[in-house]
Amino acid sequence: MYEALETELARIGADFETRVVIVTGTGRGFCSGADLKAHRDHEASRAERHAYIETSQRVFRALQTLPQPVVAAVNGHAIGAGCELALSCDFVLVAEEAKLRMPEVALGTFIGGGTAYTLRRRVGHARAAELILLGRYFTPEEAGAWGLANEVLPAEEVLPAALDLAGRLARNAPISMRLAKRLLDRAESVDPEEALGLEAEALFTCMASADWREGLKAFAEKRAPVYRGE
Repeated sequence: MYEALETELARIGADFETRVVIVTGTGRGFCSGADLKAHRDHEASRAERHAYIETSQRVFRALQTLPQPVVAAVNGHAIGAGCELALSCDFVLVAEEAKLRMPEVALGTFIGGGTAYTLRRRVGHARAAELILLGRYFTPEEAGAWGLANEVLPAEEVLPAALDLAGRLARNAPISMRLAKRLLDRAESVDPEEALGLEAEALFTCMASADWREGLKAFAEKRAPVYRGE
């Protein structure tokens, strides 16, 4: 699955026609994480372990840095790497019936996707320690209250809501969105002065685009803009 995701994300990232990406699961669950039975039944070599770990981390980072906004439609349980996969997306819509958990420490393995670093910033040290060190289940409502989920919905409404959100995002100027996502990704690693400089560069890029002129024209004509990413 990681290899398939890596290939698809590389293709999507290079496709400027694609405005938004939705990640969801088939069946009742979103993603239940690693196949522990397969890990138990096959003693991986050192090279296999390295390949597995490095591929998974590349996929998490590809999701986080994909030029387009990514919406996680968490239609069911998101456990372990499945939970970390959802948290690597820009928007998270969760089924109210879903169970969420990062149980790796309790299973003698370890979390991925940069969660050990990012979760503390998102929910605070005490909550991050609770979720990672205890590995307890947490509810979609808790995820929403802590800022880990944007919406909590009945399972049958998750994908339609994700498609609606994707439609609204797709109507925005793609150059502006790509720049905004890039700067949001770097927010924790730059100082205020550098942040101002990066915003100025992004604004200069936008103002030189055809989309900027279309936005001004649409505003004057009181109509919805039609952006082409140019």
